Amino acid sequence: MKSGCYTAITTPFQHNGTDVDYDGLAQLVEYQIASGISGILAAGTTGESPTLPWREHNQVTEKIIDQTNGRCLCIAGTGSNNTKECLAATKHAAKAGADAVLLVDPYYNGPSSLEIRKEYVAPVARQFPDLTIIPYVIPGRTGAQLFPEDLALLFKEFGNVNTVKEATGNLDNMKRTRECCGPDYVILSGDDGITFDMMTDPEITAAGVISVVSNVAPKAVVDMVRLLLEGNTDEAKKLKNALDPLFGLVTVSTKEMTPYGEVVCRARNPLAIKALMTILGMPSGGCRQPLGKMSEQGLNKVLTTARTIQDRNPEILAPVAAFFNIDIDERLGNKAYTKGLSYPSY
Repeated sequence: MKSGCYTAITTPFQHNGTDVDYDGLAQLVEYQIASGISGILAAGTTGESPTLPWREHNQVTEKIIDQTNGRCLCIAGTGSNNTKECLAATKHAAKAGADAVLLVDPYYNGPSSLEIRKEYVAPVARQFPDLTIIPYVIPGRTGAQLFPEDLALLFKEFGNVNTVKEATGNLDNMKRTRECCGPDYVILSGDDGITFDMMTDPEITAAGVISVVSNVAPKAVVDMVRLLLEGNTDEAKKLKNALDPLFGLVTVSTKEMTPYGEVVCRARNPLAIKALMTILGMPSGGCRQPLGKMSEQGLNKVLTTARTIQDRNPEILAPVAAFFNIDIDERLGNKAYTKGLSYPSY
């Protein structure tokens, strides 16, 4: 897999999570390509793959593969907690022309790292030797983890398992991956907020990011990654600092008061980024149940973040305005655009 910035693209829906908005999806893909993205991840977890039936999942993948058509790479999310399903989805993606597939660690049933290697990634790598297979390690959401040692064994046995999407949030784990897998192995950040650290740490040397924030600000994230790959750390740091507020929207935590006391409410990806996309006038359509809406406090954090970006660094959101022909200040100042995006207070 080559270095660069890849967008884990959201899946836009019609009427609050009913049908997929394929026209909207096409607009989002064109926006990404126009912004110089290295590639697009179709039907990943940011694309709400858990609520896409396989028929829809495969159709979203096909649409994005057909539209990218060599203009950027296309990675298909084909992971599952069922190896048989993963093999079927990977077969479909390979036939449709995907450049790579992303295999999230099997969630809930919680296989060991040994089992993930032998019973999940290896069967896919063996059956599809000409397709790049990218393990996606995110234990915070899966309850399982493919360890660096097993990544190295996979890389040694299968040349097509040469990349990992690393979302453990653990820099020591990433350093161990580099130690075990060697200098030719590709580590891609799966966490926008620490991409800069992963790419500049000589013991990690990540090659880029599979990004959530690039759904809204692809050019800025692309430029940050490019500058880091060129060794221009000072200019990249300026962009990183400008983007930091947006990086904080991948998960939005608030403290909410209930009749029984205070609770923590975590609006997890892609809820906040899709709320922002809706406010900005981008195709979104909300999330599918059981994801729903943000709390009022959470939505206020999204608005405050966007207004901060617009005030301090308007160039970050300028490409959205130009591509979708919208007035960012008007969108952020008009309460009509936030209607229905949050629950009433407890």
